[in-house]
Amino acid sequence: MLSGRHLINGEAVENKERFAAMEAATGLATDRLYCEASQADVEAAVIAAEAAFPAYAATKAAQRAAFLRTIADEIEARGEAITKIAMIESALPEARLNGERGRTTGQLRFFADYIEKGECFDLRVDPALPDRAPMPRPDLRLINRPIGPVAVFGASNFPLAFSTAGGDTASALAAGCPVVVKGHPAHPGTSELVAEAILAAMESCRMPLGTFGLIQGAGHQSGAALVAHPLIKAVGFTGSLRGGRALFDIAVSRPEPIPFYGELGSVNPVFLFPEALTARGEEMAKGWAASLTMGVGQFCTNPGVVVGVEGEALSTFVNVATEALGAVGPQPMLTGGIAQAYDGEVNRRAGASDVIALLPPKPSEGCAVSPAVFSVAADQWLSDESLQQEVFGPAAVVVRCKDVAEMLAVAGALEGQLTATLMVDSGDLGAARPFVPVLERKAGRLLCNGFSTGVEVSHAMMHGGRYPASTDVRSTSVGSKAIERFLRPVSYQNFPEALQPDEIRDGSGLPRLQDGSRQL
Repeated sequence: MLSGRHLINGEAVENKERFAAMEAATGLATDRLYCEASQADVEAAVIAAEAAFPAYAATKAAQRAAFLRTIADEIEARGEAITKIAMIESALPEARLNGERGRTTGQLRFFADYIEKGECFDLRVDPALPDRAPMPRPDLRLINRPIGPVAVFGASNFPLAFSTAGGDTASALAAGCPVVVKGHPAHPGTSELVAEAILAAMESCRMPLGTFGLIQGAGHQSGAALVAHPLIKAVGFTGSLRGGRALFDIAVSRPEPIPFYGELGSVNPVFLFPEALTARGEEMAKGWAASLTMGVGQFCTNPGVVVGVEGEALSTFVNVATEALGAVGPQPMLTGGIAQAYDGEVNRRAGASDVIALLPPKPSEGCAVSPAVFSVAADQWLSDESLQQEVFGPAAVVVRCKDVAEMLAVAGALEGQLTATLMVDSGDLGAARPFVPVLERKAGRLLCNGFSTGVEVSHAMMHGGRYPASTDVRSTSVGSKAIERFLRPVSYQNFPEALQPDEIRDGSGLPRLQDGSRQL
């Protein structure tokens, strides 16, 4: 049974002010009510996290690994109930949510394995050189330590993998940081069930109860208060540019500024090179159409811009793609507000001068929308910044260039991106080579001959990019490097062994050797 309460210091906490959960498919309010977090609720959750920090940060990596695996087990034990409520709240299909739940539990186990290996703690030792001339060297040992309580904001488009127990939470808990999650108001019931799983894991693993907290709310005040709280030391956020930028400004304007790791928006351009376009344009068009409409275009890696040289090959690509997209019926978006914003943006573009509607926008049906594709000449795209902005949903623009040199000019004019894709054949490699140094300054992940909507949870994944794709070009929110956002290096000089952190004293901060041992 859903209580509609917050989870603070291991207890269900309620207050009088409530908001109603929505049914995504209809945009109508349900009879399920959830508490709206007050300033006092935020204060209590953060104070509980700070109180838990010393004990939780002191746990061994093996203990935290066991905790993460137990969270995964508890989520799986509630899998059917989680999927059921998430389908109502998000309008996402059962198969997608089951797959996303698997990714969520997989991330938790991935970080459990990673911290047991010790590599993320980056232990470095400079032994003392007392006889060195002209000055002796002290014993120096550096290791990454947890940064402190972390605020995490649930994402609307991934109610599991980027929300309550998603990648930000998993990496922060793996680092040794307590987490306070601000649940997304689009899926409060899903958040509550996942929070129950984390609570069960905290109790089973005997972790401090302030290690994890969940506050709910449809308003913006509680999120702003959470970021502004002086005991919060970092923030993980996935969402809109407008909302993320407002929170970023709070984070960096505090008396003690803190890192704000926000993923805010990306158009993920696809560059079609001439030989590839001629040889396999139809195949690429079908693949691109499928990628564009995956999840009703509500992926952060949605390929919303296609760039190619005008001519018969590009026309064939466009015709095949629009035919495939035209066969896609209306599909419900995550919320009524998202559907309304999509409608407004595609209709604005359809009415713009010099913009051709290859697949004109259709009227929405409640929260259900249809794909829309536009075409524009490169010089017009370069001069109109509004055409370069992300449309959250299954909409895209085809940028027509006179030649490959103009394609390169488009690449150079891009804002920061999560991804950029080169579609090339062997004969295109010389033409594509100048694009690489340009695009690697724009995007966090470069692809060849694939589509960007798949994001692997792995050691080599980068899911971030220059602003506005993310607020910190050096960090990723997916993959093992994500843990680095919630660790900070501390150096210990001439420290007696008895005072050293466990990871230094017992060598658990060192990578394992092939035989499983560690050597300092």
